[in-house]
Amino acid sequence: MAGTQGPHGTPGTPRVLRAMNDRAALDLLVSQGPLTRTQIGELTGLSKPTASQLLARLETAGLVRTTGNVTGRPGPSAQLYEINPVLAHVAALAVDQLGITAAVADITGAVLGEERVETDAVDEDVPHRTAQLVAAAVDGALAKAGLGREQLHGAVIGTPGALDPHTGELRYAPHLPGWHSRALKEELGEVLGTPLVIENDVNLAALAEQHDGAAQDFDDFVLVWADEGVGAAIVLGGQLLRGATGGAGEIGYMPLPGAPLARGGDRSAARPDAGGGFQRLVGSPSVIELAREYGNPEVSTVEEALAHDEVRAEVARRMATGLAAVVAVVDPRLVVMSGEVAQAGGEPLRALVEGEFTGLALPRPELRISDIGGNPILIGALRTALTEARDAVFDTT
Repeated sequence: MAGTQGPHGTPGTPRVLRAMNDRAALDLLVSQGPLTRTQIGELTGLSKPTASQLLARLETAGLVRTTGNVTGRPGPSAQLYEINPVLAHVAALAVDQLGITAAVADITGAVLGEERVETDAVDEDVPHRTAQLVAAAVDGALAKAGLGREQLHGAVIGTPGALDPHTGELRYAPHLPGWHSRALKEELGEVLGTPLVIENDVNLAALAEQHDGAAQDFDDFVLVWADEGVGAAIVLGGQLLRGATGGAGEIGYMPLPGAPLARGGDRSAARPDAGGGFQRLVGSPSVIELAREYGNPEVSTVEEALAHDEVRAEVARRMATGLAAVVAVVDPRLVVMSGEVAQAGGEPLRALVEGEFTGLALPRPELRISDIGGNPILIGALRTALTEARDAVFDTT
């Protein structure tokens, strides 16, 4: 490690180098589970004495603990080490029009409790209704985990729309009344008693895909979310593109043939024709409406709608039209289709969309359906919360 630089380009001191080795070992224990001293030494390149000193230091600090021995092989049994799971706990929340889902996990990422609170659990005219709903969801998850608010290290909330970095106001989400206060982040942080991050839900879904799903090993990709709402997350060079006001990827408002322009005055109140554009072509309500227009009045779900060949073909054409506009501007290596429409359409829908690209004078990115198990927004929020907590807790400098 000769020549290693510390923070701000200064030569690495023994203290800084020890902290770097500590973090490397802790990250290995997070990603690979319990490991022996020998395994940690081999994976980090540290000598046995150095690995032993490292583990003793981390155990004394309460960051790791022993968890039994390796058995079933010749020679003395080797002790296993793991991350101390009670170091910190985080909350992740996913917000939609109908309610809030909250999950609480320990520092290893193990989910200990989950709670769903519907929006009608608190009357609309109650002061600070949004904060009460968030608190109810988090408290329910904490109760199932056997924890209290004072044990939370941080929380991340995934919500439709985007928080304007200049004003702190939630934009592009007129369908979420009560979420547009400029002081919302501070208010929620005070209620929960912990640092809080509010992030766009589709951005969090993309983060989940990048680390655990269809976009692993891709530095340039677009995730297109088609559900009740429609949006996209754009990742270029491994970095999320946010835009000047946090609105990069709001393709639900993108004007396309056959859909009205999305209009709105006050961002917290929608005009009757707000939410036009691409969203009016491929959002879940539009897919169901399309099936009924095609002579299937009994259809009430997206799955039922896309079971009809002619409906699936038309949705594929609409989807390809919107994706072509995105691809022409961004030129990603991969497009991941996610949300209720993509999951219901599955591989047949994906293949039809891909077929629509044949012959176009455009780049041809790979097209995949999301393969995340569970709620990708909640998973992305949890990963974000864990990353921030680990950066703080695992810092031994």
